[in-house]
Amino acid sequence: MMIKIIKYCLIILLFNIFSIKQTMSYEEPKYKTIKTSDVYEIREYDDRLAVEIEYSNEDSGFRYLFNYISGENKSSEKVKMTVPVTQSVKINMTTPVTQSSQGGKMKMQFYLPSKFTIKNAPQPTNERVNLIIIKGGVYAVISYSGRLTNRNYSKHYKKIINQLNKDNIEFIEPAIRATFNGPFTLPIFRRNEIMMKINYNEIN
Repeated sequence: MMIKIIKYCLIILLFNIFSIKQTMSYEEPKYKTIKTSDVYEIREYDDRLAVEIEYSNEDSGFRYLFNYISGENKSSEKVKMTVPVTQSVKINMTTPVTQSSQGGKMKMQFYLPSKFTIKNAPQPTNERVNLIIIKGGVYAVISYSGRLTNRNYSKHYKKIINQLNKDNIEFIEPAIRATFNGPFTLPIFRRNEIMMKINYNEIN
């Protein structure tokens, strides 16, 4: 019985090692590290091309974006998966931004490989899916492992917000939730991030 348990654990471990290596092979948006602290890292990103969908809590946007990179576009072209997959709350510019005040509306984005531009990227066939350019900027980023739960996210969201306030760094809501691993990756091996756009001029 013990031997079977050990074999099972080894299989799970090997599967996750393979999963991590596969994730590391995915293209990730390039950035410049400006500063690191015990809580967060400050990064500068250039403009990024992404495919985006707006969705509600009752209707996950993932499958629409996955269909797009799988060939559901006007060119019927398959697009290589990149990391991370990002989510954020839709902004209503006339009210304070909180997740609870936005009526459950969210945005999910897949970044496109760097070989694409807004001119040569495959055009979506689904009217809910849009090609967008995410303007570059400076972000404070906290990395953490663990499960993809709102509780785990909230814990680290509070941690980075509290530290930014202590450091007198002005940040701009909403936070961006970045996911790097597939759903079958063990929590201990997961790479999750929360990205907060910040006012670079406020950094000492």
